[in-house]
Amino acid sequence: MFEQTITPVTHDLGQFEVRRAIPSRARTMVGPFIFVDQFGPAQLDIGSGMDVRPHPHINLATVTWLFEGAIDHRDSIGSFSTIRPGTVNLMTAGRGIVHSERSPQAERDAGPRLYGMQTWLALPDGCEEIDPAFEAIADLPVVEDQCAKATVIMGELWGKRAPTTTHADTIYAEIVLAPTGALPVEISADERAVMLVGGEASVDGQALGLYELTVLAPGRTMTLASERGGRVMLLGGEAFKTKRHVWWNFVSSDHDRIRQARDDWTAGRFPTVPGDAEEFIPLPDKPKTVSYP
Repeated sequence: MFEQTITPVTHDLGQFEVRRAIPSRARTMVGPFIFVDQFGPAQLDIGSGMDVRPHPHINLATVTWLFEGAIDHRDSIGSFSTIRPGTVNLMTAGRGIVHSERSPQAERDAGPRLYGMQTWLALPDGCEEIDPAFEAIADLPVVEDQCAKATVIMGELWGKRAPTTTHADTIYAEIVLAPTGALPVEISADERAVMLVGGEASVDGQALGLYELTVLAPGRTMTLASERGGRVMLLGGEAFKTKRHVWWNFVSSDHDRIRQARDDWTAGRFPTVPGDAEEFIPLPDKPKTVSYP
């Protein structure tokens, strides 16, 4: 039933923790998902905030989903969006984009809350070098009864399809279970995984570990349930036939393309972010995010 269980690596950023499940030595991808971070819940000090300075991406799409708090997103194609719970922010890097993520001033004044997910999707063959794009979508389909509520963030689940752009077959959903709540996990994806991000839950009676990424065996309908209530992320999609490589913020099927992106960032050939052009994250010597053989 459980094909694999991945315990994330925890990075302590001072006032909050980020847990990275993939990429890892155990597994590189689940469907198109090539990077899965979970952060919080955390209460930051008044006057402080999250400040992710401008940095580049290629050949991927970033997906930001919040349970609590707010984040200001700015990027080099001129997008600005305040990310809030219930709205999915999808930034498609394609041939190259630069963005920053910072706590809004109102959040800093009150003491920011941070709790959510940051994931990356590898772009499929033939789409890696598409034009960069951005969308923020709040009108997402919801499936619910008295004890379960599921928001379809990407793809089609439980007979409802999210309007969010997908370049490869993708499923992504947030599931909130009240005590005694239950929901079927469909077989509609080549690969699928769940992550318990709060409370408790089980799949076909087998308990999920908090913050672990649990890869489910394919082709079986299973039941997600909770006795006391819990929050679970479901993710996955089509299995990629071509290997993807990760180095820092760059993803590609081509090692040379990643080397070119590294050179371009060092040489200042990426575009700047309007409204946030004074700072940037320099290229690291040894990035924390890498692919494994």
